Amino acid sequence: MSIQNLNTRDPFVDASKCNDDDIQDGLVHIRIQQRKGRKTLTTVQGLSQEYDLKKIVRSCKKEFACNGTVIEHQEYGKVLQLQGDQRENICQWLTKIGLAKGHQLKVHGF
Repeated sequence: MSIQNLNTRDPFVDASKCNDDDIQDGLVHIRIQQRKGRKTLTTVQGLSQEYDLKKIVRSCKKEFACNGTVIEHQEYGKVLQLQGDQRENICQWLTKIGLAKGHQLKVHGF
């Protein structure tokens, strides 16, 4: 008998099938949006379509202790939304995991 919950699972195994040159084809735009009061949203736009964005959001929520979702934007396509100012965290996390390189990240905001 084996316990299934103790097995480790890589959420990005689907994306790791490609070679190192195909990690990301364009820029990843990381923006901050002001909500009401002091509340902010961090949006991540431009990740490759071959990644499962729901798995990425789930991992970000656990890593940064915030809430998040994937929304469908009319102009930009699928966009990740995270609560709070997570710009520095998401930049470091994307490069650490290997989803994007440092020169492909473009941070917008105040």
